[in-house]
Amino acid sequence: MRTALVGKPTVCFDAPGLVGPTPTLGRVVERVESHGRHLEIVWDDGLVLHTNLRLTGTWHLYREGERWRRSVMDKRVEVRNPSWVAVCFAAPVVEVYRQLDRSRHPGLGPLGPDLSRPGVDVDESINRLYHYRDQAAPVAEALLDEHVATGIGNVYRCEALWAAGVHPFAPVSSLDADDCARIIEVVVRLAQANLRQVGRILTPFVEHELAVYGRNGQGCERCGDTVTVCRSGDHQRLLYWCAGCQTHRSPIVDTMHHQDDTREMDPHPAAVKFLHDLPWRRGDLAG
Repeated sequence: MRTALVGKPTVCFDAPGLVGPTPTLGRVVERVESHGRHLEIVWDDGLVLHTNLRLTGTWHLYREGERWRRSVMDKRVEVRNPSWVAVCFAAPVVEVYRQLDRSRHPGLGPLGPDLSRPGVDVDESINRLYHYRDQAAPVAEALLDEHVATGIGNVYRCEALWAAGVHPFAPVSSLDADDCARIIEVVVRLAQANLRQVGRILTPFVEHELAVYGRNGQGCERCGDTVTVCRSGDHQRLLYWCAGCQTHRSPIVDTMHHQDDTREMDPHPAAVKFLHDLPWRRGDLAG
């Protein structure tokens, strides 16, 4: 399910009888985690689908158009992207909730502008980032705070920081007004370019769909270095970036403490061989 769902936008979500929030179409699945008979699907805006399979529940994965092996009457959840359909059958517990995020508390002020809306007050969002309440916070974390702007999500923050060439762990205090403007203006371009896109998320900065998000272990389109991934913030969200060219406002302190043992991909032998044979891994670019 990780291979089929992670990094891909959701085009359909159906959970008969579920009461509560549902994923916004176009949002990207960020993680799929299992803990015994509990399985969680996490979207890039912090929404979590939790299922407890107990003795009767099961998840099936189908290619688009493939015949289901169980009756639709047993369906509890359906999560669909352009290529795959994940279906949960007969799970006793199905619930959706948002991860706790103290930065969303109304006591911290009104939410920021929705950058996907035409005519949005871009200057307001730039000003909120420049005067962010926690000046020591990394810019990558500030961009996920909806008091700066709403609707950014994890995909857009990774892509925007790459396009602006800004180091994701640069503290907000190190950014000047031009830095903040460049970052927010890139987010606006991304959000509005994808306003009516549901099946996939596009970026105008590279030939293929995304520059860094979901491309860990691959070569950077701009500098040729290897795109890396690490976990950051209170919720350990996946952060994709290129250390080779995202050097603007690079923090003086060593950022290795932000790294963890996140796998580049599931350790299938073919995947291991693929990564090993990448030219920039072999060190034979000159050849």
